[in-house]
Amino acid sequence: MKCPFCGQMESRVTDSRIWKEGEAIRRRRECIHCGKRFTTYEYIEAVPMMIVKKDGRREAYNHDKVRQGILKACEKRNISMDVIDDFLDSLERDIRGSGKNEIPTSHIGEKIMARLHDLDDIAYVRFASVYREFKDVNDFVEELKVILSHQQNGSLAR
Repeated sequence: MKCPFCGQMESRVTDSRIWKEGEAIRRRRECIHCGKRFTTYEYIEAVPMMIVKKDGRREAYNHDKVRQGILKACEKRNISMDVIDDFLDSLERDIRGSGKNEIPTSHIGEKIMARLHDLDDIAYVRFASVYREFKDVNDFVEELKVILSHQQNGSLAR
């Protein structure tokens, strides 16, 4: 494994642990040359998921793109990175668990919105504003009315 500090290829494993509920192995390594320690993760190579866009185009599922959208929605909110990472892991397990190789973006977007609603109302509205393509402030007001009525009724049914 290439050392991220000195670039040498020799390192030794100092510790290995099962991580993410058995989805990965976390390895602590020490570079033989510079002595610095670093962490690597080993995952099962999964069959690539394809995303079906609104216009019918298909592209490979991009974990980083989904993560950036969720991070943007959660920006300046009191939500830890661990919670966001668990959110993403759970979302991806759920999507992969469907057994389908092609998933519509609408399916993913709705799952994200339902989970964000449970996590943080502000993050939910931020994500919804982009996902549902709010055109003006009236769209925000309508979504806020839905949230407020659901808080009073205790549900998120649309």
